[in-house]
Amino acid sequence: MNPRRIARERRTIRAMMSIYCRAHHGSRQLCPECGDLLQYACDRIDRCPFGAEKTACSQCQVHCYQLQMRQRIRQVMRFAGPRMLVRHPVLALLHRLGGKAKGTAR
Repeated sequence: MNPRRIARERRTIRAMMSIYCRAHHGSRQLCPECGDLLQYACDRIDRCPFGAEKTACSQCQVHCYQLQMRQRIRQVMRFAGPRMLVRHPVLALLHRLGGKAKGTAR
């Protein structure tokens, strides 16, 4: 398992959740609802059965998120994704390239 890649994925989802929560809930810190979703996403990243070979979750053939949580995280990513290019360009680029580079292998 590549700990640097896992740590980067955790930073990326944390940044996305922060952008989303601030825009939708008006809070500089994550509200309890967004905090719970972030914790759930981080747990799923940590428990990914593919480890170092992990692609972006949207590219994965195995959906380990519960349906309701998958819908919520998809909503966050759709909103925050375009805004990541301005606020966190390096994370956004690495996230995008990481999903494309290995997404077709499965």
